[in-house]
Amino acid sequence: MSADSTRVLIVGTYGGGGVHQYVEEQHRRLRERVSVSSYDMNMPPAGSGAGWFVYSVLLGLWAAVLFPFRRRPDIVHVHTSHRFSFYRSSFYVLFAASVWNRPVVVHVHGSSFDEFVATDSRLLARYQSIVFDASDRVVVLSPYWREVVATRTDEASIHVLPNAVEPSLYDPEFGGSVPRLVFVSNMIDRKGVAELVAAADRLASSTDRSYELHFAGKGPLSSSVEALAESHENVTYHGYVSEARKRELLSEGSIYVLPTYAEGLPIAMLEGMAGGNAIVSTTVGSIPEVVGDENGILVEPGDVDDLHDALETLIASPERVESMGRQNRRRIEERYSWEEITEELLEIYSREVPALEGRGAGSSSDAAV
Repeated sequence: MSADSTRVLIVGTYGGGGVHQYVEEQHRRLRERVSVSSYDMNMPPAGSGAGWFVYSVLLGLWAAVLFPFRRRPDIVHVHTSHRFSFYRSSFYVLFAASVWNRPVVVHVHGSSFDEFVATDSRLLARYQSIVFDASDRVVVLSPYWREVVATRTDEASIHVLPNAVEPSLYDPEFGGSVPRLVFVSNMIDRKGVAELVAAADRLASSTDRSYELHFAGKGPLSSSVEALAESHENVTYHGYVSEARKRELLSEGSIYVLPTYAEGLPIAMLEGMAGGNAIVSTTVGSIPEVVGDENGILVEPGDVDDLHDALETLIASPERVESMGRQNRRRIEERYSWEEITEELLEIYSREVPALEGRGAGSSSDAAV
């Protein structure tokens, strides 16, 4: 079998969010190098309630029913997360490995996968091990997540591969006279929106220095951000923004703020780094492995006092902020760019499909289901 004819199947979801974004870019990058197709596990856009859950389950079951009838690939790359996502994706892992007898790469995302693995249920723990052991390679986002997954499978099968962004899409503006704080994410509790609103409200009276604060995104907590913007002239709420506008906000920004309660390795934070921002975030997931004293400030999730102090400190230190931003831009180019990550993906595949070894640029076919 030639490398040009090697078929990679990506199994993921297209209902929005970071995984959707990653899968689309992974497909786009790989199609320049191998024959690649995608399969949608059918996850509807974010919702809530019993009706939404039943609808999600039915869509997922229908996708699973149709899956065995597609053309068998040479290697299958399945994206998964915690709870319902893991149960749904486990079918594709077990089917590809046991019925198709094809090598499987499982790619673990999810802000609360560590809590999911730390289950008290022996049955669930055993099932997790069965799924991971059926995989030829387990991809995790950082050394922290390797330790988490290693409790369920052989550590030798685990490969650390961080999330990625395309640095050329961002044009950092260093040296601005007024610090620009930027929050771009979903307006939900887990992202620390309430804490940032409280810290920003306090910041307005605790510092005499000029600064701007920009929010972008939508969700249940949008109203609190709108109220903050109405109360303070230097706060702007942009609502939902396009990808192009998001990149502009991050390139114009100087401090990216994400006071989150749980993360894997947030793509939004990497995008903020690509835009040349210093980072203010929290000590959760993979974040402490990316952000240190030289490129940002981390606080404990939920700590409004420390969040306020971190923002006030950086607003008062423009030279430090610029140094952090430049450091972050370099880190993205050197470790978190799609060019680097694509090469690592191909290396992972080549270990399971010998025809891919030493793969160079070539023709491809491009199909999606």
